[in-house]
Amino acid sequence: MLQKSRFFRFCVYTLAFLLIIYMISRVSFMFHPLFKMFNILIVPFALAGFFYYLLRPIVHFLTERRVHKIAAILLIYLVLATLLFLFSLVVWPTLIRQINNFAQSAPTLIEDFRNQITNIQNNRIVRFFNSDNSDLSNKLSESLNTVITSASNYVTNVIGIVTSFFIVVATAPIISYYMLKEGESIPRSVLHLIPSRYAKDGREVLDEIDAALSGFILGRMIITFLLGIMMYIGFLIIGLPYSLLIAFIATILNIIPYIGPILGAIPCVIVAFIDSPAMVLWVLIVVLIAQQIEGNVLSPFIYGKRIDIHPLTTIILLLVAGEISGILGVILAIPFYMVIKIIAVRIYRLFLAEKVEELVE
Repeated sequence: MLQKSRFFRFCVYTLAFLLIIYMISRVSFMFHPLFKMFNILIVPFALAGFFYYLLRPIVHFLTERRVHKIAAILLIYLVLATLLFLFSLVVWPTLIRQINNFAQSAPTLIEDFRNQITNIQNNRIVRFFNSDNSDLSNKLSESLNTVITSASNYVTNVIGIVTSFFIVVATAPIISYYMLKEGESIPRSVLHLIPSRYAKDGREVLDEIDAALSGFILGRMIITFLLGIMMYIGFLIIGLPYSLLIAFIATILNIIPYIGPILGAIPCVIVAFIDSPAMVLWVLIVVLIAQQIEGNVLSPFIYGKRIDIHPLTTIILLLVAGEISGILGVILAIPFYMVIKIIAVRIYRLFLAEKVEELVE
């Protein structure tokens, strides 16, 4: 009888949940303003969160040495503004020049790519294994043409895109300032919304979430930055064309766990192949050495055992998030999953604990 009662309650809850989803889907137009507001706020708040976890250790370091918190934050912002100014003087002109050269040289790059494919097709060994490959060069060239054209249009419009979103993105440092200034009061505000009997568990969950996000974000940024420097130095040594641009793209893609290094290596290999097939080997050596150092030296030292997510779970999360929200979803998928996992595990433990208490009574 007890099992039937539980099954009946489960069916009722399931039907009620499905009914709620159905009703929401019928009046989804009412939520469009909320979705639009969420899309506007997600970018600055996500950036502010990244800045918060990146800069908070420095703020703690300064405040422990009796520097006033507001003065410490403003000092950090001054240093960041100086670094940004130096970046605009030293790195940005070279990066813009390589972007413009890449966009202007797109037809030449495609023709060079076609010539390289043709040379490979004319190789006797390749012709022996594949005699019907006359269209391979044209097909690959057309695919590369589409990719390079899209990339060229994108990179040439980057300045316009940044200008369009400048007001939205510029609010991130302001939000992060208040997060750094009043970060300790945020958990207390959240705990007021939790019933008093669960206050202790809520505090522990918030501490666990804070530690997980801090470790992941700070570690990921440090590793990505060091990996980008290693690849750029390696590309300079082997003489890869557009070395700064390619290293910059690979660094951005390496923010994505697991599949990021693979995606980042693709443009490196394509540019190297256009230059010469021998350059592909050198690029692969540079990328593999950098990734081996990152995987076997940097990641264990920086992460330790703080990141407990199975690689298959990560890949599924990235695929689903990329389909739903694009590149922003891919970047936020892992932190969001970590938060949900911590909360779900704690709720499940509380549920089991209450069931045990009911059985004991």
